[in-house]
Amino acid sequence: MANKIKFGAFAGVFTPSILTILGVIMYMRLGWVVGNAGLLGAIVIIVIAHVIAVTTGLSVSSVATDKKIGAGGIYYILSRSMGVPIGGSIGIALYIGTAFSIALYLIGFSESFNAYFGLGTTINDLRLTGSIALICLTALALISTSFALKVQFFILAAIIISLVSIFFGTDEFAPTTVKMFASEESISLEVVFAIFFPAVTGFTAGIAMSGDLEDPKKSIPIGTLTAIGVGLIVYIALAVFMAYNINSEVLKSDYNILMKIALFAPAVVAGIWGATLSSALGGILGGPRILQAMSIDKVTPKIFAKGKGINNEPVNALFMVFVIAEAGILIGELDVIARVVSMFYLAAYGFINLTYFLESWANPDFQPSFKIKRWIGLLGFIASFGVMFKLDMLAMIGALTVIGGLYFGLQRKEVHLQTNDVWRSVWENIVSKGLKKIDAKVDENSNWNPNIILFSGKSSHQSYLLELSKTVSGRTGIVTNFKLILDKNNTKPLRKTEQIVRDETFRELGIFGRQIKVDNIYQGITNIATTFGFSGVEPNTIMMGWPKGLENSEEYFKMTANLLHLDYNLLYLDFDRKIKFGNYETVDLWWRETDSKNAEMMLNIARFIIASSKWSNTNIRVLYVNNDQVNSAIIHKKIAKLVEDLRVNVTIKIIDNFVDQSPFYDLIQKYSKSTNLTLVGIPNYKIEKQAEFIIKTNHLFETIGSTLLVKAANNFNVLDLNFKKKALNPKK
Repeated sequence: MANKIKFGAFAGVFTPSILTILGVIMYMRLGWVVGNAGLLGAIVIIVIAHVIAVTTGLSVSSVATDKKIGAGGIYYILSRSMGVPIGGSIGIALYIGTAFSIALYLIGFSESFNAYFGLGTTINDLRLTGSIALICLTALALISTSFALKVQFFILAAIIISLVSIFFGTDEFAPTTVKMFASEESISLEVVFAIFFPAVTGFTAGIAMSGDLEDPKKSIPIGTLTAIGVGLIVYIALAVFMAYNINSEVLKSDYNILMKIALFAPAVVAGIWGATLSSALGGILGGPRILQAMSIDKVTPKIFAKGKGINNEPVNALFMVFVIAEAGILIGELDVIARVVSMFYLAAYGFINLTYFLESWANPDFQPSFKIKRWIGLLGFIASFGVMFKLDMLAMIGALTVIGGLYFGLQRKEVHLQTNDVWRSVWENIVSKGLKKIDAKVDENSNWNPNIILFSGKSSHQSYLLELSKTVSGRTGIVTNFKLILDKNNTKPLRKTEQIVRDETFRELGIFGRQIKVDNIYQGITNIATTFGFSGVEPNTIMMGWPKGLENSEEYFKMTANLLHLDYNLLYLDFDRKIKFGNYETVDLWWRETDSKNAEMMLNIARFIIASSKWSNTNIRVLYVNNDQVNSAIIHKKIAKLVEDLRVNVTIKIIDNFVDQSPFYDLIQKYSKSTNLTLVGIPNYKIEKQAEFIIKTNHLFETIGSTLLVKAANNFNVLDLNFKKKALNPKK
């Protein structure tokens, strides 16, 4: 079997690129640009357009020397860097832009061809000539890509001869004064720029051939940047020549003026036809390869992935390009097509530059052999979208809407590649910098941002504990659930990859899952609490189910003492398996004089609870047990002030208990019997009193619904709940 034919930088990248750059716009519209914008205005337009072209060319060249570049050119680069949804949506937009650019070049060819031979120049005449030319070029591409690329060498020679003929031509149309700036009656610079811009988009023709290159990493930078540089020199030189040798009014009205001033007119005719046809041929060769690459990745229908012959020529994709190009030809208006093409190319170039910027900023593995400054990519991104906005804001919105629609469609399709996109590196970089900022400044009095270590166990009601942990952690809190695997021998720990738990419930709730082996459950919890976490986001809360039946467990007592010593917030949930959380409509916060820190933590939890969708209609009560003979109105006013400062809407109930002196838990049983979730503070008690506390608490839990026991760490503020002294000295 014969070897697949591969091409180098000159034949595979430079030639198709420069032939597309020195194309229809140069011959048919550059004079019009100079006539309307003036010499300096035209040079500004050329330079701004090339700023985008140069930055994009530099960005794509740098990315190309870091990654293996496969078929599909810019689509391949974007999809492997930024993921399939972005790469695919831009790839489709670029593919459509490429297909429409074929129509742009062939309509330009038709204008010149029909005018030269005295054929009709109506829109239908141009459509007919353009369609015939499209059929001929498509047939040429079907015959052989290699033959088509060889034909381009002769066309390049014809363009060089035509330029020589122009520069040595007559000056019979020379102006008396050179027009430097646009006049009032001239067309706006925005419109002029939009029509000129497709002139500098030709460098993507070479990149699209990436799958047919012998060494893409070497050929793409050399061929692309050389083509852009040569194009810039030719455009500025030709603009200066036109301004000094042709009257501005003639430039604005006569699209074929270059043929009239040339030393040898047929050479210019050959150049125009060659440039327009070769530019169209570049699109016909490159466009199908973009579509074929996307179809191989299952972004577009699989039928377009099929190729024929030893080089896997994208025949099916070529016919699709033919259909879109023919639709563009039927539009028939070169200026209209140019503006459509501009928007799609500008969007694609903006994202190419963004890709390079993100890769160089965030990806530690980004090591291109062709190195450029990072700000070049950012400049290209800003310039691309800035120009889009300035040209036509509605067209920009339309183009971005189309690209956005494609993006979300591909996201829903869930196409995945066996590659890492740059977004992981971006998030890692952002997280790293954020952690350093957080760790650099510790504010002891900052709001509680929960970072919870959760031990949910494995039971039928585990999902409710997971749900509540995510609820009380708020929108920005972190929950990491640990599954403890009891292994008395515990000779070998789990591998790092085995410790990560991927679970659908965890994913939906936004909970991280881990599992480790332990030889003792309580010692394992202590070890995790001691070592887990890192600077900036250290865990601050331990949450688990209420451990019934452990009133005589010394290991449990020791674990609790260690957690308190480590200064964790403790949250224990006693879950009512029958009623569960009821209808999520009532939450009670129980306060007493000794709950000075627990009270503030309860209010923080309440604020997070009411922010969740399930608890959004809940009624929260603060119940305070007044054991001293203090006026209830004084207590109510003080608590209302505390609650107001923490921005939680609650109902306040003062329970006067100075006569009956009922036990605290009896009051909870009486007033919160039907409450969906009750929050009770864990008092400060000596560790030897823990067994008594557990027994009393177990008895309470048998008579009320789901309950969350709260023990606040030292970083919480002390809420002054001693109202007795206030009553004695009410002026203070």
